[in-house]
Order: sequence, then structure tokens, then C-alpha cells
Amino acid sequence: MKFKRKKSHRMRAQTTHGWGAKKKHRGSGNRGGFGMAGSGKRADQKKPTILKLYGSSYFGKKGFKLPAKVVHKLDTINLYEIEEKVDILGKKENDTYVIDIKDKKVLGTGRLTKKVKITCAAFSKNAEAKIKKLGGEIICP
Repeated sequence: MKFKRKKSHRMRAQTTHGWGAKKKHRGSGNRGGFGMAGSGKRADQKKPTILKLYGSSYFGKKGFKLPAKVVHKLDTINLYEIEEKVDILGKKENDTYVIDIKDKKVLGTGRLTKKVKITCAAFSKNAEAKIKKLGGEIICP
């Protein structure tokens, strides 16, 4: 009785073991990727299925994306920094220091002991409360 030889034994002399050319039995690159990958303009074997399932709107460009808006982030300065640099940042008029920092946002971290009049781009509620408590003022255009 003749037995069928094992495939691994039969394929011993062959390089490709029944897979055709050498490159054909490799990864998913041989068939254009996994799943829906490679179903672009030249994937004619996948097109009928895709058109049947998704219609003609699957292919081609659709609309455009708006560019991300550039958010202008303000530099910040805290009250303790203003307290430390009050002589450098502003000049004294009567009993009030007049400080002009138009490009910064004033934040409320720290303690303020001097009366100040600040011109700034923005300010926090905490900073405003602390400045007004001492009788100072904030000018924000």
C-alpha cells in the first residue's frame, strides 16, 4: 500500500514550497495590506465589494480641514513678582506705583503690600481682588 508523503517532505527540493515566486508568500504587502488597506485607485479586485457596501462616496477627497487656530498665549506675572520688582517695573506717583505691563496677564499668587495701578492685557479675579483691597486699580483695555 502506497502512502501519501508529507507535504514538508515533498517540498524539500523547492525554494518556494508551492507559493509561486519568492516574494509572494511574505507579509500583507503582497496583497496591498490588511482589510480595507490598499483599496485606492488601483485596487480593482476590491472595488466591486466596496462600491456595493459603501457606494461611490468611499473614494475621492471630501471637503477640507480648517487649519488649527493659533491661540495667542499671554505671558503671566504673579503678584509676588510685581512686589519684588515694583521699583523696576513702574514709577511712584504720590503713594501709588504706576506699572505698565500691556503684554502680560496678572495672576494672584503672592502677597502685595504696596498700592499699585497696573495696565495689563488680562488679569485673574484673585489678582483683581488683592489689588483693589489695597486701594489699587487695574486698567485692562
